[in-house]
Amino acid sequence: MKFFIDTADLDEIRECASWGALSGVTTNPSLYAKTGGKLADFEGHMVKICEICEGLPVSAESTATTTEGMVEEGRRLAALAPNIVVKLPICAESLAACRTLASEGIKVNMTLIFSVPQALLAARAGARYVSPFVGRYDDIAEDGVERVADIVAAIGNYDFGWWNEEGGVEIIAASLRTPNHVTQMALIGADIATVPYAALKKCLTHPLTVNGLASFEADWKKVTAEA
Repeated sequence: MKFFIDTADLDEIRECASWGALSGVTTNPSLYAKTGGKLADFEGHMVKICEICEGLPVSAESTATTTEGMVEEGRRLAALAPNIVVKLPICAESLAACRTLASEGIKVNMTLIFSVPQALLAARAGARYVSPFVGRYDDIAEDGVERVADIVAAIGNYDFGWWNEEGGVEIIAASLRTPNHVTQMALIGADIATVPYAALKKCLTHPLTVNGLASFEADWKKVTAEA
């Protein structure tokens, strides 16, 4: 399973990229707003992310609400850098926009997926990635892991590579909040986990690791004290 970081914060992206395990970045308008960025700086900010993550996919979301607007904005975003992926929210307008963009060789990440039919329609329209959400299911007392498992199974039943030499559609498990979410996504076979910085940092730690490291350090201090 690949790891993406779900953020627009440049420092967070730089740190996670330095680990050598990062495979991409997903952003959205809310994440960009959290950085304090302005509308006039948005495209430049996306370019900076793409430069940090050279060669890795970076999802930049369109805020247009019509098919024509999504296509126009998608083309503009895709022209910013070769690793830009245009992110669109699932709806009738975005399916039509996805078909057009995909036919032009522009990669699309269809987001806000909450059902198998939505995922299948997005894949059929030519989406390179589909992003089902996990945590938001949990918020309404539904099993997000089970719902995404259904999507993984359904997408896996079919070949959606008719438009894409890279092998069709990949599933980005989104709205992941805990290391357990990440674990469950790996177990069900999601292609990608996109994880916020704080949750990704938690994936690095475990109480037994912390205790073991403290024990190693304490023992080494005894060795060096005797030298």
